[in-house]
Amino acid sequence: MRTTEELREHYEIEKELGDRLRGARRDERAAMYSQIYDELFRRVPKHPQLTDQNTANHERKVQGLLRLVRPYLTPETVFMEMGAGDCALPRLLAPLVSKAYGLEVSEELTGKLATSDRFEVLISKNCDVPLPDNTVDLAFSYQVIEHIHPEDVVEQLKQIYRVLKPGGCYYCITPNRLYGPSDISRGFDREATGLHLKEYSNTDLLKLFRGVGFRETWIERRIKGHHVAVPALAVRMLEGAFECLPWRLRTPLSRSFLGTRLLSVSVMGRK
Repeated sequence: MRTTEELREHYEIEKELGDRLRGARRDERAAMYSQIYDELFRRVPKHPQLTDQNTANHERKVQGLLRLVRPYLTPETVFMEMGAGDCALPRLLAPLVSKAYGLEVSEELTGKLATSDRFEVLISKNCDVPLPDNTVDLAFSYQVIEHIHPEDVVEQLKQIYRVLKPGGCYYCITPNRLYGPSDISRGFDREATGLHLKEYSNTDLLKLFRGVGFRETWIERRIKGHHVAVPALAVRMLEGAFECLPWRLRTPLSRSFLGTRLLSVSVMGRK
């Protein structure tokens, strides 16, 4: 458990780094993502991504992610996790699939990981995906797209689309902006000001997915152990209703147990 002072320090550092990234030109950002996150983990040694490694909480999280993607895996699957952190998920999946890639921008998290014939770390210097076209069956990201500069999000989606095989899927989970902010700035600001450079709704993501060419898109939910495609119209109407509420009313409702589950962003696109 971190102290109030440590949380405040983390907030100030992350806001500084976030502002630096938000204000950078596109050509400057090419190398900045790796630099920013390497600096973050050096300056915030108690960052949860560092301290939660090899803990029971982290293991529960990884097992939960495994349950989400397991129905889409076969022994022939080529899997890629975007923003894989310590690559716990692709390392866990490696024995179950043909190949598992963990893509990261920070070598601080991945530099000491051992690779194998079935598991490999990929380092992205911007929003590139260093793989050939039509390579991946299932791309997955958990709380990653909100860390990408808004001007770079479409480019990253195009990169993911490019490396997917025909019929391959991208499964994207991110915090809904309607119950945000969901980075360290929650409790300090009304909108994300840390390294969540932009937060999204289901409606926002569905539009982005269709814009880069995904022929089929849907909202995914796991209900009583089963994967269910939720009608997009119902979710768009719900999000529209929340959007109309004043911030002081919307916030407690959207952050409630029921609100977060109804609004959770879990979008899939098929190439």
